[in-house]
Amino acid sequence: MNRDVIITCAVTGAGDTAGRNPNVPITPREIADSAIEAWNSGAAIAHIHVRDPETKQASRRVELYAEVCEILRASSCDVIINLTAGMGGDLYIGPDEKPTQFCDGTDLIGATERLVHIEALKPEICTLDCGSLNFGNNNLVYVSTPDMLRVGAARIKELGVTAELEIFDTGNLWFALQMKKEGLLQHNAMFQLCQGIPWGAPPEVGILKGMVDMLPEDTNWTAFALGRDQLPWAAQSALLGGHVRVGLEDNLYLGKGVMATNGQLVERAVNIIENMGGNVLNPAEAREKLRLRGTQ
Repeated sequence: MNRDVIITCAVTGAGDTAGRNPNVPITPREIADSAIEAWNSGAAIAHIHVRDPETKQASRRVELYAEVCEILRASSCDVIINLTAGMGGDLYIGPDEKPTQFCDGTDLIGATERLVHIEALKPEICTLDCGSLNFGNNNLVYVSTPDMLRVGAARIKELGVTAELEIFDTGNLWFALQMKKEGLLQHNAMFQLCQGIPWGAPPEVGILKGMVDMLPEDTNWTAFALGRDQLPWAAQSALLGGHVRVGLEDNLYLGKGVMATNGQLVERAVNIIENMGGNVLNPAEAREKLRLRGTQ
């Protein structure tokens, strides 16, 4: 078991969830305030997407990320900022008879364009989605090819930002380890094992254990699962030696029919860890453990 646990709160995500839970933050101010709420409850890291304030849908606009970061950096909150760099990989294949006539919702850009806000804002951590994935039950494919990943990983390393490698299936992990062999990743790159996202790795403990066994020694990693599996996976991740992620990106409920806030989900995770005999690290302690910029 990992006795010194870092909690990440995934504050809002990119999914169409704003109408399903009124606590899902939308505007930059709401997102920053929700990250601060999570920090007050025990989260050391805030994983941040942004949304268009009018449509409430996910956005790539640099000025929205900048506003969130400005609010957080101007506050007394010392939460570690972890910005997504996964936006821009959505490809909606056309109907079966015309698959190359890509459909509305397609937002497909190259690896360097996915990092423009990372270059502008220099967060301590940003994500890198380590493979393509059939996403959901229609014709949506998330595209992140080996060439794209090599370009993105090298650029993140050049910027001095720690990469959090998003692993949606075992092949993603295999390729992430290949990038490590090729010297494309920083020595302190983090691994995040994402389960329960259709159609990646299912939320099965045996699969999690298999992926954990593939990781190099002295690797900081986190596992999470969606919906009602989120809090059980907080316990499971810590038991296998990892850190913890919770938040409204992955789960909207505290219990059946009870809407959650980010702060409440973090509080639940803190209770789980402490009741198992673990210790929740604050942001300063997490920076040291993760060997983030300025602590190495």
